[in-house]
Amino acid sequence: MLLLGLPVLSACEAGPGETSVEVETAEFILTDARVYTLDWGEPAADGTPARDAPWTQESGWTPDAEAVALAGGRILGVGTAADMEAFQGADTQIMELDGAVVIPGIVDSHAHILSLGNSLFQVDLVGVETEQEAVERVLAQAGEVPEGSWILGRGWDEGAWAGRYPDRRLLSEAVPNHPVLLRGLHGFATWANDLALEEAGITADTEAPTGGEVLLDDDGEPTGVFLNRAVALMDDAVPSPTPEEVRARVEAALETMAASGYVGLHDAGTQANVMEVLHEMEAEGALPIRVYSMLNVRDEELARSWLEQGPSDDLESFLRVRAVKAYYDAALGSRGARLLEDYSDEPGHRGISGEGYGFNQGLVADLMQAGFQVGVHAIGDAGNREVLDFIQEVANEDPSILDNRQRIEHAQVVHPDDFPRFGELGIVASMEPPHAVEDKAWAEERLGPERIRGAYAWRTLRENGAHLTFNSDLPGSDWDIFYGLHAGMTRRDRDQEPPEGWYPEEALTPEETVRAYTSWTARAAFVEERTGVIAPGRWADLTVLDLDPFQLGETSPGEILDGRILATIVAGEVVWEDR
Repeated sequence: MLLLGLPVLSACEAGPGETSVEVETAEFILTDARVYTLDWGEPAADGTPARDAPWTQESGWTPDAEAVALAGGRILGVGTAADMEAFQGADTQIMELDGAVVIPGIVDSHAHILSLGNSLFQVDLVGVETEQEAVERVLAQAGEVPEGSWILGRGWDEGAWAGRYPDRRLLSEAVPNHPVLLRGLHGFATWANDLALEEAGITADTEAPTGGEVLLDDDGEPTGVFLNRAVALMDDAVPSPTPEEVRARVEAALETMAASGYVGLHDAGTQANVMEVLHEMEAEGALPIRVYSMLNVRDEELARSWLEQGPSDDLESFLRVRAVKAYYDAALGSRGARLLEDYSDEPGHRGISGEGYGFNQGLVADLMQAGFQVGVHAIGDAGNREVLDFIQEVANEDPSILDNRQRIEHAQVVHPDDFPRFGELGIVASMEPPHAVEDKAWAEERLGPERIRGAYAWRTLRENGAHLTFNSDLPGSDWDIFYGLHAGMTRRDRDQEPPEGWYPEEALTPEETVRAYTSWTARAAFVEERTGVIAPGRWADLTVLDLDPFQLGETSPGEILDGRILATIVAGEVVWEDR
């Protein structure tokens, strides 16, 4: 296979009697690689590869190219190593990959830049199993910072700990001279010590905002744990980072993503201070990867300012402001997701949604009609149904809003009657493979044996015509792409449990899973003609892996967890290399 593109600029010498053929000289050639271009037909809804895919029933997957030539931020050609020699000039850099795998650049389609940046400077509580272990990590940090300064942490699992939430007492006794605030893994719970409560002015008389809960002990005093929208009571007490701190954290987050193989991300809920930094970095040419901003509708001043000016969609810019993010309900783990029927493990309770959870229906509708794509956080089956109803109502007045590929972020629990509506409305279901394998320990307790079949239902959504895109919801889940690929293909956790996968009928094939981080994510951001496949003229955005997820996904998927990123290439520039 030899694919050539882009205008021809420099002449190759011709021998006697031969015709001179002009080709552009490559700045960069990747060779001796196993390249999966994805430049073939879409798989069927059941995952069956297209007829022109490099796959057979007998042999499985094989790469469809071995070299890629790049110049001017674009792909010049794709084919064999010999084919790409036509693009080689005196100054062409050659990257010999020794059989490494090249795929279209991966993109995390639901990330939180500042939260990731903050987490890199905070106490890491991911994976802690007990209150004591968390307190010990905080105590270690306390010895490294000045007395009286805030200690922030993130990562204790509010879903797994829901039946045994921690108490402020142990934390306060161990760390009495620092206000301490520890955010849960998915951001829907916060745990504070006495000094932090004092700084925030929290007392037994403090009222929780609608959609939130301040947990109280048997004496009616705050335990230090805040759920769902009540987390804002404590967040507001933490000193705001300076512009310099925001810049440093955004830079650290983007560099971390580049090192993790990502050529771009969708920032799900950009606030004004982050937007200012992103604009500044874009103007300086300092963004290492592409950012697709989804403005936080809860930042009403920011949202209304953009409503006046409309979307900013320069496809050549590394920063695009094309979408908005809204919140309809809370999380399943903290029992804040809105359900059609009671929680199986808490009769009489169905969660919170809509305006009670801060969903500004009028503002969101105005933004949709102004041309913005909306991504609405919806977890429960009632939450998803009501969001579908809302999108349908807006579309009844203005059918053109469906052209903007409206998104439901998470789409975690869906009633059987509502699956077809995703296809009918052209909804992008933006979902997280890690959530399924992390939540499986308690999700069925929340939902019961029937509703759980409509949860994390990737295959069912595909079969009903939904457009999928995969992501991590970082830092709420590990953004390691090998973890995400493994979870998407197997429905198993890092320990390979359960052996056959958790509701394995909802797993995707290796091709579908890779596409959900690449070509399908490109579509979700309206750039499927620019990226998502490796073909001449497309952006030179590539991810280089040390293993083959296509072949291993069919034969030994557990080995994918051991994968390593060798290089990340954005617009033809190597922004990360570890070879």
